[in-house]
Amino acid sequence: MRLRYSAWDGTQDPLGPNLAASDLLEAISDELLAGEGADQALSGLVRRGMRGRFTGLDALRARLRDARRREQSRLDLDGPLREVQDRLGEILETERRTLSFRADDDARLREQLLDSLPPDPAGAIRELREYRFADPSAQATFDELLEWLRQQVMGSYFRQMAAGMRGLSAEELNRFKDMLAELNAMVDAQSRGEPVDFEGFMQRHGDFFPEGPRSLDELLEQMARRMAALSRLLASMSPEDRAELEALAREVLQDLDLAFEVDRLAGALAERFADLPWDDPALGGGEEPMPMQATVDALERLSDYEDLDRAMRADYAGATLEDIDEERLRRTLGEDAVRDLKRLKEVERALERAGLVTRSGGALRVTPRGARKLGERALVHVFEHLRKDREAAHDTRHAGGLSEPTGATVPWRFGSSGQIAVQRTVFNAVVRDGASPRPRLLPADFELVEAESRTEAATALLLDLSFSMPLRGHWVPAKRMALALHALIEGRYPHDSLYLIGFSDFARRMQPEDLASTGWERVYGTNMQHAFNLAGRLLADHPRATKQVIMVTDGEPTAHIEHGEQVFFSWPPVPETIRRTLSEAMRLARAGVTINVFMLEDSPGLSRFMERLARLTNGRVFLTAGEGLGEFVIRDYVARRAS
Repeated sequence: MRLRYSAWDGTQDPLGPNLAASDLLEAISDELLAGEGADQALSGLVRRGMRGRFTGLDALRARLRDARRREQSRLDLDGPLREVQDRLGEILETERRTLSFRADDDARLREQLLDSLPPDPAGAIRELREYRFADPSAQATFDELLEWLRQQVMGSYFRQMAAGMRGLSAEELNRFKDMLAELNAMVDAQSRGEPVDFEGFMQRHGDFFPEGPRSLDELLEQMARRMAALSRLLASMSPEDRAELEALAREVLQDLDLAFEVDRLAGALAERFADLPWDDPALGGGEEPMPMQATVDALERLSDYEDLDRAMRADYAGATLEDIDEERLRRTLGEDAVRDLKRLKEVERALERAGLVTRSGGALRVTPRGARKLGERALVHVFEHLRKDREAAHDTRHAGGLSEPTGATVPWRFGSSGQIAVQRTVFNAVVRDGASPRPRLLPADFELVEAESRTEAATALLLDLSFSMPLRGHWVPAKRMALALHALIEGRYPHDSLYLIGFSDFARRMQPEDLASTGWERVYGTNMQHAFNLAGRLLADHPRATKQVIMVTDGEPTAHIEHGEQVFFSWPPVPETIRRTLSEAMRLARAGVTINVFMLEDSPGLSRFMERLARLTNGRVFLTAGEGLGEFVIRDYVARRAS
């Protein structure tokens, strides 16, 4: 096999062949086995990601926080007004310098006019519109300032429209005003429930909207977010500076004859999108002044950061990954962040397509196939630790799993399975076609090793569900062991039987998929008596099988069934509970059931009880814990089946 490595170019599919759904399931196996539930386990995977495979939401949120801090550190909320004042001051200084070299009365009158200009930029610009500059460069710079102000104000109200407004003729400006009037009419019509012709509107005025909105609602939301960002800029300024900037914007809009339509649209958007951060002051720490449009751009990005962080936090009812706006994420963090988000959205779909999880009644659940896959992966890890040779450990259709060879061979027939008798097969080919220098194998030449099926085995696995199991760290290893044992029996010994029984205050039968959803139970009682009784009834259905009970527990019996249905609990255990538990265990032993107990703790009371249990039932008791539990149980099961 040849492997070629190359840099990531955005085209590789991380959820393709290199990331099977079973890998995703294994990544959440600890949470599933801990009883968190599939939704919570999957949410954890989406948040942390998979190292080397895809980035999680927590990493994306960290990038958002860093970008937001950088944005705020550069943001100078007083910059837009200060830049206008500075540029206007430079123009006036140039004009005064030219006038100072002239000795005529007209120059002195001009100087008096300049000295009497209103202190606010809007008032000064209004007066200077009618002023004829003595310095040609000052006049040109002032004209440039007016054009620049139009661009800044229009760009602050309408994102990406300012470039299209540069040097508009009177006819084009009228068309822009008509567009706003038509848009306001559409908003009013939609609010009354009347139909609107959005496609026709875009055909006539689509050049004003380079982002290409697909619906009126999308267009209005884009505009509302922009105007809300402008309102945040104004709300972040001192009352005096705010009044000056508002007056400056109004002066520009009135000059363009757009003030009425813009005010009308802004009012409608503020009412329609009231959940946006209108007039919400922002924090800034920058000292480098930015133009008005660039400042509003930054404030809109800050709003994007806040909205994306809220969506990624998902701390509200009904939150999903679909709530995260891809276009907004692209604007703030770039295309690579959008790719990460798409991968995260694909995780659950990949698990569902593979049939490992399913959503029912709004809740995500592990399917029986998913439980089998968990068991198979757990079994692989067990065998990796055991380092056992697995030659001939393939799946088989014969009852009892692997078969014992008799020394004879049988002809192969279509549909037969088993180990090929290589020597006999080659011999048949040579005898049949010995004269040929290159004899060929034909189907009739094949023979298989004759084998006798092993006897059937029936096992009842009793799992302690009491609250002490997770508290002492035994719960996940015990469930992983149970799934691995189920996978072993289903794959290697398909005609053996395994019954899963959970017990706490009382016992109940479980399915493999329950292990991926059921947690511990916050009830008192370790009812071994009921578990032994249920195991005996289930194993009685296999009269010719080798029968055994495997019990995994970390505590001595503290509960029993009395009066038919009632559960009696006592700590410390009372003699009656001990007597009834041992009585059920002895009944199992008399029925030919071997009892194997795996103790997960070594307390004096538990040790004394288990020694007595082993002596009375001729059973076996093992002390083991942690991940070694699975290795111990699997190795013991395989050894007993081989014997």
